[in-house]
Amino acid sequence: MHEGLQVNLASNVVPLRAPTPVQKPNELPTRATRYPDLRYMGSKSRLLPWIFETLNGLDFESVLDPFSGTGCVGYLFKSMDRRVIASDFMNFSSLVARATIANNKVHLDGKAIRRLIDGTPPAHNFIEQNFDGVFYTRDDLRFLDRISGNIRQLQDPYEQALAFAALFRSCLKRQPRGVFTISGDLSHYDDGRRDLRLSVEEHFLEQIEVYNNAVFDNGRRNKALRSDIFELSNERVDLVYLDPPYVPRSDDNCYTKRYHFLEGLSCYWQGLPIDKTTKVKKIAKRYTPFSYRKEAVDAFDRMFGRFAKSKIALSYSSNGFPDLEQLVELMGKHKTSVTVFEKPHRYHFGTHSKVARANVVEYLIVGQ
Repeated sequence: MHEGLQVNLASNVVPLRAPTPVQKPNELPTRATRYPDLRYMGSKSRLLPWIFETLNGLDFESVLDPFSGTGCVGYLFKSMDRRVIASDFMNFSSLVARATIANNKVHLDGKAIRRLIDGTPPAHNFIEQNFDGVFYTRDDLRFLDRISGNIRQLQDPYEQALAFAALFRSCLKRQPRGVFTISGDLSHYDDGRRDLRLSVEEHFLEQIEVYNNAVFDNGRRNKALRSDIFELSNERVDLVYLDPPYVPRSDDNCYTKRYHFLEGLSCYWQGLPIDKTTKVKKIAKRYTPFSYRKEAVDAFDRMFGRFAKSKIALSYSSNGFPDLEQLVELMGKHKTSVTVFEKPHRYHFGTHSKVARANVVEYLIVGQ
């Protein structure tokens, strides 16, 4: 049972607890439960039933997900037969969305798979040269050089996206903590998991089938884009689902730092020079105003204003900045009513489940 916090900003009424709106009795679409989610900071995969229950009662046919991340929420909307536009400023995330959300029909068939696993030595060995002793075994690195070239031999952009999605998930499974912030000998992380015993190539062959099985046609012309939220075209949609990075009260929210290897892999580091002074060979951090306290409040205000003509659903967490009260006030500048739904949640990511900040309250802040 949800608790709703109803805010009527038009008449400056003090927020009062409102009864939970009647939700449709439908269960989470079975298709959404089959999504090959990625190990990703802030992933909403375990919150999908709650997100579905909360938003399914809204009237919308089209939805924009401009911080698509793993793609699991956009895929949920696709499973609800809505028209979905998914976008992210990370290239590798946009490729995952292209493979699973924009792609309605294309699979990797036998011919494409044979081309992908072709054993001809690669023309380039950038990955082996730069990441030997940093991530993975030498055989893994050689495979990554080879598969990077083979993917680019595929002509269909959806085939390429499927292959990349399978490769990204393989790399995350092979990496003990699912992030790329620690280098060197990671054998002490080997706790017997099958994922750590399989090579990247073995994972890749399994993930091809996983992603092929995720492809389905919802009868809509869905899109996947790579863009900063403030540079997106102004295509009108009924609902905008917002899950931005936010300034946490400790640590940081830099996705580039944690997933720089996948971002570089997505374009074979073209235009993304690595910093060889860092142990993990980072790439430059992408700027976002949501990472800085002095800029975040204004960024949220501008974002809400940009989508003032659409319904807005903001996914947020109690350990973030700005706080709930300020976010409700900001959204209320652009919406006549704001409703807050709450759910206790515990994040399990790497070693984060062992620290206090893993226990949070998740919010869905809905403006209409």
